[in-house]
Amino acid sequence: MKLRLQLLFCLIVIASQISFAQNQRTTYNFNPGWKLYVGDVKDAEQTTFDDKSWKTITLPYAWNEDEAFKKSIEDLSTGIAWYRKHFILPAGAEAKKIFLEFEGIRQGGEFYLNGKFIGRHENGITSFGFDISSLIEKDKDNVLAVRIDNSWTYREKERNSTYQWNDKNFNANYGGISKNVRLHITGKLYQTLPLNSTLKTTGNYIYAKDFNITGKNAVIVSESQVKNETADAQNVQYEVEIKDAEGKIIKTYSSSAQNIAPGNTVILKAESLVNGLNFWSWGYGYLYTVTSRLKVNGATVDELNTKTGFRKAEFKNGMVYLNDRVLMMKGYAQRTSNEWPAVGLSVPAWLSDYSNQLMVESNANLVRWMHITPWKQDIESCDRVGLIQAMPAGDSEKDVTGTRWDQRKEVMTDAIIYNRNNPSIIFYECGNESISAEHMVEMKAIRNQYDPNGGRAIGSREMLNIDEAEYGGEMLYINKSATKPVWSMEYSRDEGLRKYWDEFSPPFHIDGAGPKYKDADASDYNRNQDSHAIENVKRWNEYYQERPGTGTRVSSGGVNIIFSDSNTHHRGEENYRRSGEVDAMRIPKDGFYAHKVMWDGWVDAKKTGIHLVGHWNYKAGTKKSVYVISAGDKAELFLNGKSLGFGEKSNGFLYTFKNVAYQAGTLKAISYDNKGLKLSETQLKTAGEPVAIKLTKMQNPTGFKADGADLALVQVEVVDAVGNRCPIALNMIKFDVTGPAEWRGGIAQGPDNYILSKQLPVEGGVNRILVRSTTTAGKINITATADGLKSTSIALETLPVVVKNGLSSQFPADGLKSNLKRGATPVAQTYQASRKAIKIVGATAGANSDKAKLSYDDNELSDWVNDGTLNTAWIKYDLEKESTISQVELKVNGFRTKAYPIRILVDGKEVFKGNTVPSLGYFTAVFKATKGKSVTIQLMGSGKESADNSKIGVEVNGKKLDDGIDRVETKSKGGLSIIETEIYEAK
Repeated sequence: MKLRLQLLFCLIVIASQISFAQNQRTTYNFNPGWKLYVGDVKDAEQTTFDDKSWKTITLPYAWNEDEAFKKSIEDLSTGIAWYRKHFILPAGAEAKKIFLEFEGIRQGGEFYLNGKFIGRHENGITSFGFDISSLIEKDKDNVLAVRIDNSWTYREKERNSTYQWNDKNFNANYGGISKNVRLHITGKLYQTLPLNSTLKTTGNYIYAKDFNITGKNAVIVSESQVKNETADAQNVQYEVEIKDAEGKIIKTYSSSAQNIAPGNTVILKAESLVNGLNFWSWGYGYLYTVTSRLKVNGATVDELNTKTGFRKAEFKNGMVYLNDRVLMMKGYAQRTSNEWPAVGLSVPAWLSDYSNQLMVESNANLVRWMHITPWKQDIESCDRVGLIQAMPAGDSEKDVTGTRWDQRKEVMTDAIIYNRNNPSIIFYECGNESISAEHMVEMKAIRNQYDPNGGRAIGSREMLNIDEAEYGGEMLYINKSATKPVWSMEYSRDEGLRKYWDEFSPPFHIDGAGPKYKDADASDYNRNQDSHAIENVKRWNEYYQERPGTGTRVSSGGVNIIFSDSNTHHRGEENYRRSGEVDAMRIPKDGFYAHKVMWDGWVDAKKTGIHLVGHWNYKAGTKKSVYVISAGDKAELFLNGKSLGFGEKSNGFLYTFKNVAYQAGTLKAISYDNKGLKLSETQLKTAGEPVAIKLTKMQNPTGFKADGADLALVQVEVVDAVGNRCPIALNMIKFDVTGPAEWRGGIAQGPDNYILSKQLPVEGGVNRILVRSTTTAGKINITATADGLKSTSIALETLPVVVKNGLSSQFPADGLKSNLKRGATPVAQTYQASRKAIKIVGATAGANSDKAKLSYDDNELSDWVNDGTLNTAWIKYDLEKESTISQVELKVNGFRTKAYPIRILVDGKEVFKGNTVPSLGYFTAVFKATKGKSVTIQLMGSGKESADNSKIGVEVNGKKLDDGIDRVETKSKGGLSIIETEIYEAK
């Protein structure tokens, strides 16, 4: 009898284990097999509605994608569109929990399942989801119907409010379900999804603490929100398993079992020291798979896999530290849409990797997404390629109150919860412009509640005098700090079409020619490639001069707006923004290579970078200046083996060789250090006459998928007889496509920007086109022809994708590998100290001495100003001790537009006399090292407007760009106002 009872008990336990084992979660790709109708239609939510005539699509898919780059942002179509999907769930799923997860839609959507309303989502940014467990039809066709409105003036139904970020200047309106969708099936004891706004759940949270970077270990913590929706209490053990990038298990650990009552939600947590870690870093996207399991009676009932990485980040001394090494921020302010012609933002995951890794290849370490949170695909892509992210939530150009501020807090909460396991996010941005201290406190509280251990700074643009912000920085100008890091948010935003080499090359664009913008000439917004690259050098060098190692107060760098030409607010002659360092098809401009040279280093630039700007194909008799961008100490130019001497160095990295007479052949540049040791070389060769077309394919490294959403990129070049690209070719290319593919085309200057046209010209000898797969696998052939050129073809082949009953187990990012090219964080220090700040202990002045301290208080929103008369235009600083002084650095009011005649005295002895130079922030007076204990700065006459900077632009919203603190006194002949003074001795 006893034996029988024991056997029965064992059978019950085994049956329980089998039951729970069957309850493990399954996640499906929910992108395939949707139907689309553009327009509003009655009863489209009903299961009996006939949608057979609707367009069949695979998500992600914006219904107005055809207009991307064809129309200016404000003209993108809006209205109602319906999306419908039929699906059948696997047998037994109706007894489990079933969730839908949407990465996002644009703008507001109403969702129906089997004719019943299941919810609404309206902010147009964040992820969301629905629990559809109770509405599933067993073994039957289930119908999901979505009505989406992408109006620019969409109003949230409950609060009757528009959204601040639904803005025609920067938020390209690609309407519909433009992001990925997944379906999850779990048991009734499960780890929740991180979908706060609709499911009110927070998912799991993984982070590292107690770092030992040199020892390669840290304590890894995993915690999950767990719900028990079974009828009984469950004794649950939480187990964590960590696998490295090769899939090897490196650690397994568990918490003690915890009893969870039916209907309860708890947080389960486990942590352990893990050795032998590879820390995530810039250009080193090392990721682990962390598996969190729920176990009952030893059997796994729920298992969740999370890709994440571990890195240490700190924000102190005015600098950013990554894995204990200082990193100067350099990169791009990129529109969150990150869009492509005729596709918009809805690209496959491999193409996100391709675009984002190009940023890293230009030696950018940071992308500041603008205004709204990027979609999960781009966030995960940055994890893989090793690109740090600044993640906004949602805003426009100013602080707001009431409902609109509540909306901003809500999307920040959702975004943090959804993305807190992504190691590439290091900054949370609360506003594209300054917000109040009270609002900063509210945002910081959200971060502290939902991501207290992620090693992320929270701040906003500006925030220079708000202590609650953990980072800040103005849009276009240099800020420095001795405490929190400050970096510029959009430091160079000039525009230039890739097609415009220079005025000597077809189409012979004279730099700055073009229509006016807001009554200003086009010099900033219609540059050629020479001046666009040179401007990038000029702008960055000013930040580089204030980098870590240059004193107590430093700049933490900045980001250039933008990376790729964008279908958003524009100022040039095209209907899209051309500020990119690559064009809309991600073909590099010269500015891309300029950054690659200047940014190659964590702080100090590596000396080996070099780039020759432009090409070497001109008409006989042409004379033009040649520009070399190099991090070396000097650069020499050779033409057909003959030295043309050394270039004139300016702006830190630019070498100019004036009036070089063109000769066909080879133009070579060599850089050297100060001792004459060769560092690097590069060359340009004259190409022969155009004779042929060359096609090169770029596609998903795991294969071109026949899923109806994958894209292949094909580069077209005009080449000479030996295969060299002809850099001044502008030939019209005609394409023919056969096989299971959809033509999406490319972009070029011309009617409708040639969007969707099967003929378009090369520009600078090159262009690119996109083709999209269908759901039929097979061979695709692309043929390119042009008058007078030898035609060519290229073959592509799509691979089958398994879809059953509307569900697939294949996902867009499957098989994509991390970029590890840059290697791990450097072991050695990343900068050399070049000068040392001398502490100022007091100051007196000709007027307003009680305010003199404001000129050295590490606050760039405060200043000292005299009374406007020349005899009081002086200020004297007392130093902590007698020092050998060699430099004085000033940020004066009018720093952008005025030059002030000043003299500087050390202990009463004149050491400098001259004019300040208008700049992005700071002017440095360098003089012979002189011992002293006091420094006096004296104005010698009236400041004068700089001819180059006399007109200060305005932002999109009409706000005047910064030029310091507006003071009446500085408009007088004897007015002097100083925002910050720094005094240095050379190291």
